[in-house]
Amino acid sequence: MSGGKSWRIGIAGLGTVGAGLLDILSRRPDFAPASGLAVVRGVSARSRSRPRPFDISNLPWFDDPVVLAASPEIDVFVELIGGSDGPAKAAVEAALKAGKPVVTANKALIAEHGAALAILAEDCGVPLLFEAAVMGGVPAVKIVRESLVGDEIQSIAGILNGTCNYILTEMEATGRSFADVLAEAQRLGYAEADPSTDVGGFDAAHKITILAALAFGCAPNFAATEVEGIEQVELLDIHMARDLGYRIKLVASADRSGDGALVRVHPSLAPLSHPLAQAGGALNALFIESSRTGRIFVQGPGAGAGPTAVAVAADIADVIAGVRRPVFQAPARSLPLSQPVDPSKMMCRAYLRFLVKDEPGVIAAVSETLAEAGVSIESFLQKPVEGAQGVPIVLTTHNVAESVLTAAVDRIASLAAVLDQPRMFRIARI
Repeated sequence: MSGGKSWRIGIAGLGTVGAGLLDILSRRPDFAPASGLAVVRGVSARSRSRPRPFDISNLPWFDDPVVLAASPEIDVFVELIGGSDGPAKAAVEAALKAGKPVVTANKALIAEHGAALAILAEDCGVPLLFEAAVMGGVPAVKIVRESLVGDEIQSIAGILNGTCNYILTEMEATGRSFADVLAEAQRLGYAEADPSTDVGGFDAAHKITILAALAFGCAPNFAATEVEGIEQVELLDIHMARDLGYRIKLVASADRSGDGALVRVHPSLAPLSHPLAQAGGALNALFIESSRTGRIFVQGPGAGAGPTAVAVAADIADVIAGVRRPVFQAPARSLPLSQPVDPSKMMCRAYLRFLVKDEPGVIAAVSETLAEAGVSIESFLQKPVEGAQGVPIVLTTHNVAESVLTAAVDRIASLAAVLDQPRMFRIARI
């Protein structure tokens, strides 16, 4: 048992992660060896009477998380409410202004308000830690912010949302539609009743925004992140991509550029042999490419009571141990906002799928349009699908400027023989 001081912890939010954290602290209050005990001295949630798998009757209850955050009865405030604004933001601000260290798992809060909160935390002289905001129990934040601090990170790419990964994995494995698998994911608790944050790509976008800020020495700029979800990925695309040697994943990426950073989330094709393609189910996976260390790959559970609560506990342990560093890579007031790169300057390879009439000359018209635009075809696949209104034509391109590619696709979409909106997915640069 540690002989250090007793640290009084206040926890706002008693959902899955809050339950996991209470379990850790009740079983091992001395989990931060030789530094002191962590003892819960206040909790807050939307409902006090809601059935829970743990007893909170012996814990001081606060109806208002803001009151808990500023209470003189706690030393460290843990925010597990969620949401970029509202009670979560107000409570975190109250704790920082009261001079209390804050630990949060709230990726939306840090991605959208991290710059202002970092300034507040540093002005008040207290830590603001958020390891659990990205990849749950996988220490992605610590790797980028601490382990690679002496290196220069060039790019980050990975699978940062388990719900989307589960849906895409199940669609391929079972042959069911997006809607069917999403409904199952909701029944199993992998997806919320309103799944738009996950399947729309916003959850992954919050996480990659945070990692980009840490990697490139800037403040998070969520507004500059390009976001595309998986709603437009059809079973046909999954099958066609596999026939071409790829698997579709929702990839979040951040690339350093001389005049900014390209931070984006979109469905991408990964070669079947690549570790990202092999990360199935609800797993998260991340590649980090740096100048001196080279390539690092980490994989693990990105959510859940156990993994995420462990990440929260790790931040509490840092607070107890007296670890002090800037919230991001440098003092917050000196950090520039991450500036987006003009996508027209970016090059990519792509998967294109067109549903066309089954008539002579269509393939030639598509090929000629691409050739006139300067788009070179790498591979081609035509595979009649039973019950389809037309014939799907799928091709992959060589490297080309994105602006050139999208203009060519728009021209093809206007051809009379094209029956549906074309699908374009980038081939991941991994």
